[in-house]
Amino acid sequence: MSNEPSTPWPRGFRSLMFTQFQGAFSDNALRWLVIFPVLASTTLGDAAKDSFASHASLLFAIPFLLFSTMGGWMADRFSKRSVMISVKLAEILIMMFAAYALWKESQALQLAAICLMGVHSTIFAPAKYGIMPEVLPVSKLSAGNGLLELLTFIGIILGTFAGGWLAESMAGREGISGLMLAVLAGAGFIASRGIARVPAADPVRKFNVNIPGEILGQLRVMKSDLDLWRANWGNTAFFFVATLVQINLALYAQKVFHLKPTEQAWLQASLSLGIGAGSMLAGRLSRGRIEYGLVPTGAVLMAAAGILLGWPHISKDLFTGGLFLLGLGGGLFIVPVVSVLQHRPSPQTKGAVQGAASWLSWVGIAAAAVTQGLLSGPAGLGYGQIFWVCGAVAGLSGVFVAWSRPRAVPEMIGRWMVGGKQEPEH
Repeated sequence: MSNEPSTPWPRGFRSLMFTQFQGAFSDNALRWLVIFPVLASTTLGDAAKDSFASHASLLFAIPFLLFSTMGGWMADRFSKRSVMISVKLAEILIMMFAAYALWKESQALQLAAICLMGVHSTIFAPAKYGIMPEVLPVSKLSAGNGLLELLTFIGIILGTFAGGWLAESMAGREGISGLMLAVLAGAGFIASRGIARVPAADPVRKFNVNIPGEILGQLRVMKSDLDLWRANWGNTAFFFVATLVQINLALYAQKVFHLKPTEQAWLQASLSLGIGAGSMLAGRLSRGRIEYGLVPTGAVLMAAAGILLGWPHISKDLFTGGLFLLGLGGGLFIVPVVSVLQHRPSPQTKGAVQGAASWLSWVGIAAAAVTQGLLSGPAGLGYGQIFWVCGAVAGLSGVFVAWSRPRAVPEMIGRWMVGGKQEPEH
């Protein structure tokens, strides 16, 4: 190939990266700006706090369950660049509504704003992931996804810090926090206009109002390609574990370590930084190809970290290190999975496949929000034991990949030992 991984990133790709970073930052700043004050409340009981944290995550997930196929259709029917610009424009209005909800101190309106940001992300995701193979050669796809995930989780880190800081320092002036996020949305809109111009993949594609039928149809398409099918379920498992960890972490930090919101943000940062580092490492280790052997490798690290995090009476420093290890394994796990989802579908169906994959990933997220309530409630598990559940799910995912592709890890190690670069898989 003429385009090697060492060539400069295209300008349109850089604009996409900034746009994604801003969206990840604002999503998390708003969510934690709403959640942290509730977790720190002295007037609410533990059950009410657990319920609110789960409901906030569930409300962010519901739009993905309802509108993912619409996002996939839009990504194929229109230029993916135009879809993303329109979504970023809508984000300005959503954040202005969030500012009003924060000013009124209405939890119902604040949760509605979180739900609207879920709609924003639902439409944005298929266009974002679908445009990657249109602006990057296959040899740079894994590295590009590594950079995308790194910037996403840096955005999550800083957004989590910002949410905690704003919750404490702007108490009583929450509306100003919302206006600041609206200004940031404006910056994201400006950046989105620099994304590479691409034509519509299927400009005559009709929207299927039968959403269950559309999802089943795309799942059948994916099932005909075994690697694509496995990647789809690996993606779902990753988001289930990631969401369950994030919800449980907020509760563990508040109940076990008795941390304030800004102090909790350091734990979230360790997890997110680990995922970002793992994603970049995955991009480098892939060496211009989609490296399937990284999936079970990442799963093993996640399982080991889950055991460590749930260990009784663990120190905060060791717990923080365990979060980084969990994130590192997650980054190694998700980059090849996402690359498969982007590369294997035909150009005319990339958006639709991304929509169906996004729908299933948010089934995992919604399931995690429900599972947290069940495990900490009726099942009677402690917060540390819930981390063991996370590790077990990750471990089972790794076992499945190792069983279904038994030569993936040995072949990957062999390539590393030889040190030669192979052509990307087609």
